Amino acid sequence: MSFSISDIFWLFFIVAILLPIIQRRILDIRRLQFLHKIEEDRKARLVTLIHRQEALSFLGIPFARYIDIEDSEQILRAIRLTDPKVPIDIVLHTPGGLVLASEQIAFALKRHPSKVTVFVPHYAMSGGTLIALAADEIVMDANAVLGPVDPQIGDPRGGSFPAASVIAAADIPNPNRDDQTLVLADVAKKAVSQVHDVVYDLIKDKMPEDKAREISQILSEGRWTHDYPIGVDKAEELGLPVNDRLPKDFHQLMQFYPQTQQRRPSVEYVPLPYRSRPTPPRGR
Repeated sequence: MSFSISDIFWLFFIVAILLPIIQRRILDIRRLQFLHKIEEDRKARLVTLIHRQEALSFLGIPFARYIDIEDSEQILRAIRLTDPKVPIDIVLHTPGGLVLASEQIAFALKRHPSKVTVFVPHYAMSGGTLIALAADEIVMDANAVLGPVDPQIGDPRGGSFPAASVIAAADIPNPNRDDQTLVLADVAKKAVSQVHDVVYDLIKDKMPEDKAREISQILSEGRWTHDYPIGVDKAEELGLPVNDRLPKDFHQLMQFYPQTQQRRPSVEYVPLPYRSRPTPPRGR
């Protein structure tokens, strides 16, 4: 049997199309198997909320993923499918997202009768931190971070601004200030107050009332920039139920959620564990 150049071309074309699909399917199966393994080991329901930078098919334009209503619907469904006596573990890897969706997830986890544990391998900022506050225990990598939950106010003219900054700007005397700025300031005050109350409701059962109100104010008032990293030590200092004893399985789990392939990776290294070797004695 002989093959022409066109036959070889079409064979290569078909393989190039099918191979990524097959690889993705294999990865999906391996990921589900590993999720089930962790569930069996921990005797708990495992839910992941992991946002990577994705790429649009064909155009290849990157866009950021964040917590949205679809996420809250899926997680609430997973909680409903979990027996009240079964603990829930949730892995967070997210820059944050919609306050509404984050609140829905957080309060659904808080209402679950059994223990809820949040695992943070790398970062859970903004709305991710709000969800973490609902947990009975927050387990982080030693280098992982949480973040403030101060609300951001949208403005069609220039994107989003920290609510605390909008309030501060409105308090500065300015006879030329327009009505839209005053409206934004009013909305910002309501947003800060609402987020403060949400944080307090999530943590008030875990600590004394004065401590819960203090943490709620610190995290929602805009004391830091919105991307301020709250590491394990800072979280412990605040009084959150946090530790840095993240099991190795959760580091391995993140490998099953790879970043979308790019033309050239921005970070490269030999993916093997390196250990120090004894220095051989010098010869003559």
